[in-house]
Amino acid sequence: MNAELSPLILQIEDLSISFMSDGVWRPVIHEVSLSVGKGRVLGVVGESGSGKTVSSLACMGLLPIEISRIDRGRCIFDNRIELLGNGFEGARSVRGSGIAMVFQEPMSSLNPAMRCGEQVAEMYRLHHRASKHEVHKAVVDRFTEVELPDPEGMIRRYPHELSGGQKQRVMIAMALAADPALIIADEPTTALDVTVQANILKLLKRLQRNRGLSMIFISHDLDVVARIADDVVVMWNGRVVEAGTVNAVLEHPQHAYTQGLLNCKPPIGGARVRLPTVADTLESRVPEPRTFSLSVSEKPIIEVRNVHKSFVTKRNVFGKPTRLFQAVRGVSFDVFKGETLGIVGESGCGKSTLSRIIMGLLVADNGEVRIHRERQSVAPAVQLVFQDPFSSLNPRITAVGCLIEALRVSGTARNTDEARQKALALMHEVGLSDADANRYPHAFSGGQRQRLVIARSLCTEPEVLILDESVAALDISVQAQVLNLLNRLKEERRLTYLFISHDLRVVQYMSDRILVMFKGQIEELGTTASVIQNPQSPYTKQLLSSLSMSG
Repeated sequence: MNAELSPLILQIEDLSISFMSDGVWRPVIHEVSLSVGKGRVLGVVGESGSGKTVSSLACMGLLPIEISRIDRGRCIFDNRIELLGNGFEGARSVRGSGIAMVFQEPMSSLNPAMRCGEQVAEMYRLHHRASKHEVHKAVVDRFTEVELPDPEGMIRRYPHELSGGQKQRVMIAMALAADPALIIADEPTTALDVTVQANILKLLKRLQRNRGLSMIFISHDLDVVARIADDVVVMWNGRVVEAGTVNAVLEHPQHAYTQGLLNCKPPIGGARVRLPTVADTLESRVPEPRTFSLSVSEKPIIEVRNVHKSFVTKRNVFGKPTRLFQAVRGVSFDVFKGETLGIVGESGCGKSTLSRIIMGLLVADNGEVRIHRERQSVAPAVQLVFQDPFSSLNPRITAVGCLIEALRVSGTARNTDEARQKALALMHEVGLSDADANRYPHAFSGGQRQRLVIARSLCTEPEVLILDESVAALDISVQAQVLNLLNRLKEERRLTYLFISHDLRVVQYMSDRILVMFKGQIEELGTTASVIQNPQSPYTKQLLSSLSMSG
């Protein structure tokens, strides 16, 4: 059934919003109009800052009133309730019982001091007059509905005791507590592994069908939206630039911005070519075709032999370990000079632990890591680029300052003047300018911060970079820019990469070989083509089945 022909659960008409900045009201949402049909899923797509979340928060009455204002527009729920008028009185009346929200980061949305069951019970009691027994049964029913294991046991557990996927299921159970008609899911799968992401998407789709729910699914991932949405709205710079059924918009995009989002996805198979960016499409530029290549040596630069690593998870009253978690179990492999070795697997499989052992940040219980460097240097041959650039930068040090510090500490610059010259040269190399030198981390975008972190990792003139989920949190358009940068740096500096990610599309684009880990062991290791096209391990097949590798 078409959205236009179905009854509407939510209508947003000509919504315009401004935010206060430096004492001036600045427009951020410009005449946005969209509608959600009853029983349908609307995907809202766009980069960070496009206005996706702000528009939804406005309808929920959750914008900070001190720094935001509704300039114009209406938001009608169920053809009868105006959500924006009278100090958001309408929004408050339907919040939870009519419209519920599943936020992006469950760990920061759940109360760490409250048991999971009590958090769902609190939401249920807020909207139902019920006895203690009825509340308990309702919580168990919600936990069962979202397919949490051992629902009775989950009631007594705290958020930190749950996995990422389980925490997200608790958030969904809270959203369902008051039986809403519409759920707004704001990037609910962004930080999840590919298999967990697939399971959450299946769960949301199943709940939507079984309950007859309507849903707004906010995401920057076009592949995810294609798998769950009936209709899609594309937002850019606070405006709706394209809308229609998901098939029509994603298969035959009309607006240049939508075309740019689709074009910059890493291709499946084929050569490692330069990815087009959204800017290329918007400005009708045809970038010069470029294929990145680097000869791979037959001599290993890193040898990992029978590495084991365990962590103590429980001690007795005398402080002696009583329970161990085996993070890495007997792992052996080689990394060859000039290659990109992709390492994939779910959270807890041992990817990051292994990378920290190679870096020397952790000491293996057993086994050996040997690094064969070609260039003589006092600085380490291996550097690590972390997933979250904001938390790995000192907020009190400027961009050029953090590079100067790394150059001086590593001994690759003799004095401050030489360090400053090298720091500015590195900033230029990663696409930052002199004007960025004295800015602090909070003043940069996510992509710019990632460029700065990459520049810092190059301060020691390493031969190997370990990239630990280094593009996981980036919009797809920014991701394309950073991947192009990484491939260019690899070619020009003759680097070797260990590329750790849960995004199989990105891994297969970047990697010469792929290593699949599961429960601390190597499940499969082979060339990218062999692992993607002819996987041998049942676990690898499961990973690939969780991802739509087409398109």
